[in-house]
Amino acid sequence: MSRKIAIFDTTLRDGEQSPGASMNTEEKLVIARQLVRMNVDVIEAGFPISSPGDYRSVQEIGKIAGDRCTVCGLTRAVDKDIEVAAEALKTAQRPRIHTGLGVSPSHLRDKLHMTEDEAIERAIHAVKHARKFVDDVEFYAEDAGRSDQEFLVRIIEAAIKAGATVVNIPDTTGYNLPWEFGARIRDLRERVAGIEDVTISVHTHNDLGMATALALEAVRNGATQIECTINGLGERAGNTALEEVVMAMRMHEQDLDAHTDIVTTELTRASKLVSSITGINVQPNKSIVGANAFAHSSGIHQDGVLKARDTYEIIDPKDVGAAGSEIILSARSGHAALRHRLAELGYTFGDEEFESIYQRFLEIADQKKEVFDEDLESMIQERQREVKAIYTLDALQVSCGDPLIPTATATITDEDGATRVVCSTGTGPVDAAYKAVDKAISAHGELTEFNVKAITRGIDAIGEVTVRITAEDGKIYTGRGADTDIIVSSAKAYINAINRMIQTNRSKAGK
Repeated sequence: MSRKIAIFDTTLRDGEQSPGASMNTEEKLVIARQLVRMNVDVIEAGFPISSPGDYRSVQEIGKIAGDRCTVCGLTRAVDKDIEVAAEALKTAQRPRIHTGLGVSPSHLRDKLHMTEDEAIERAIHAVKHARKFVDDVEFYAEDAGRSDQEFLVRIIEAAIKAGATVVNIPDTTGYNLPWEFGARIRDLRERVAGIEDVTISVHTHNDLGMATALALEAVRNGATQIECTINGLGERAGNTALEEVVMAMRMHEQDLDAHTDIVTTELTRASKLVSSITGINVQPNKSIVGANAFAHSSGIHQDGVLKARDTYEIIDPKDVGAAGSEIILSARSGHAALRHRLAELGYTFGDEEFESIYQRFLEIADQKKEVFDEDLESMIQERQREVKAIYTLDALQVSCGDPLIPTATATITDEDGATRVVCSTGTGPVDAAYKAVDKAISAHGELTEFNVKAITRGIDAIGEVTVRITAEDGKIYTGRGADTDIIVSSAKAYINAINRMIQTNRSKAGK
């Protein structure tokens, strides 16, 4: 059995420190309930002395957590901070006070203005004071990633002797290289007396984009708790993303000799919840929970995934609560992806017919970033209209503007294969196009209704035009046309209505 790694979630404390991510107590409680559902081991609920809101949040989260997880309050190594945190944590069945101070040369010299010996004395006092109120005390050595290792060994050992049950080794600025940080953890394990009896925690930041790598390297070298946030929220470039370390350990449990008890099927839900509350959305290509995490656009990738999911997916989307693999149809999609999606929509075609459909698909895909199901439905319906058509529009060129005269040149082919190229002017581009159609086709009707709508979202959407024309006998005929060019859609709709009128008249005449 691999080692159990505790997941310490600090979304409600460090995560909230992301600019614009401030949350009220009610919002924090919603996220806290989700964290409990996910089975996190520790919720860092806030910094009680910092504000009445944080104090109340810690109180309320302590109530809802029950005995399912530890609830933690952050403090400085200051008596008043610790006392306020202890008061706020009285509602928690499993309270923890998280106290500490900076240990790097710059923190000692520039922020705290104290010597190494004075810092050790402060650490000892803070831990002992916290132990007066709770049995579970975590000591953090802020900026340990840039500290002198000899001093780090001394202060961690002193904190443990004073009664710390957890020692937190943060790379506060995300400065370390993973193997350097791992070596720090390994050295502490080998040299600090009593460290085998406490939890070794790591809190890594993403300033150089290595927060997850730093955390995993620490686990590989003996850390047993990771401090992280949903979506990697946090100061500056953020913290280690909970979803990343959890799934990395799940995929590499044997190599890391590590596992967590997180309910991974709740990861996507948690990500969306935090995004919704904070207003900070993850980028589409974010690992595990991004919109594109299980989306495939390349034709080669699509073909592979359709044959066997694990050719390009190392994680089953269901394992993280995602809807499933998504085939994104674009100009890079191949025959297999289009055929698969059309089959899901209920359309099957022979090879020769499918090839012409694929070529039309590529024409549309070249004009749009993404081809949606509605686009495919419209494309197939347009093709069916053209297959049954007496007259088809092969090409349409329109020029217009102010002060230009709207002019349309249309190429139209009849059922016998004869082609006519006609040109006409009008009061506008649609009028010019329709007059050109009238020149090419002897039969026509009076336009009585004209409607246009976008098939899908986006300015590059296919436009579908519906028209109604009234024949000489008073009968009304409806026509539809769809294209990425709205004027072309209009002309197709008009021709479709004329075709239906001609077909009806032929049917009546018994032809």
